Amino acid sequence: MAAESVSLLARAKVNLCLHVTGRREDGYHLLDSLVVFPDIGDLVTARADPAISLTLGGPNAAATGAPAGNLVLRAAEAMAAAFPGRGARLHLHKVLPVAAGLGGGSADAGATIRALERLWGVALEPGRRRALALSLGADVPSCLCSLPARMRGIGEDLAPAPAMPECALVLVNPGVAVPTAAVFAAFGEPGPPLGAIPERFCSPQSLAAWLALQRNDLEPAARRVAPAVGVVLAALSGLGQVLLSRMSGSGATCFGLCASEAAAEDAARVLRGLHPDWWVAVAPLRRWPGAG
Repeated sequence: MAAESVSLLARAKVNLCLHVTGRREDGYHLLDSLVVFPDIGDLVTARADPAISLTLGGPNAAATGAPAGNLVLRAAEAMAAAFPGRGARLHLHKVLPVAAGLGGGSADAGATIRALERLWGVALEPGRRRALALSLGADVPSCLCSLPARMRGIGEDLAPAPAMPECALVLVNPGVAVPTAAVFAAFGEPGPPLGAIPERFCSPQSLAAWLALQRNDLEPAARRVAPAVGVVLAALSGLGQVLLSRMSGSGATCFGLCASEAAAEDAARVLRGLHPDWWVAVAPLRRWPGAG
């Protein structure tokens, strides 16, 4: 059934680890990554309207550029092409920093597809839905699902992640935009894929222990492009509440894995006091379906 208005959280995509395993002939790099979608992100609101339009707001709206090039608008136009005669007035409340390694634009596009399906009371056939998402970007299929996953290929090959415990991340961005293309241009040689993944992680500590054996292969390149990444990681690793620290995606956002939301709040409070110019946010990781 169609709705008059739909608002959805466009959850950030956090790469808990990211191995670059090769490169295709067309230049795209092949990845092997464990991704999660914590309780933080932008907000996409769609309201019934004859035409497609987009307005921007929120603390990071100015950094997103003009609405005309926004992935929300592109996703909406693709949906309108699939369902002719429908429109929507869209608003993006931008919370996540831009070019930050959190899949923000892809998350916004995925939330737009879901919001318009609900607003219009329609449902794309699964194969067509996936193809539409992939046409918008390699990360969009995972963000459309917004569930923990092992992500391979160029990002489109998804498999369910193992069961995980409740824990929390503290996300930190030093206020430096790091274009993905610049990081990949500085990247060296591909490496091996992820190690064997357990069937479940029984505690935050077990998750941290396994992650410590993995990597983010883009981190050295990102440090060269944006030395502030190294400063953030050093600050996170010096906090007693943080079990493991790592960069997400191509940066510059880094995360500290904490055993609880309270521990993440404590870590965030310390970081905000020491670095008031940084973007610092607590991102809870809830117990996923089937986690037991």
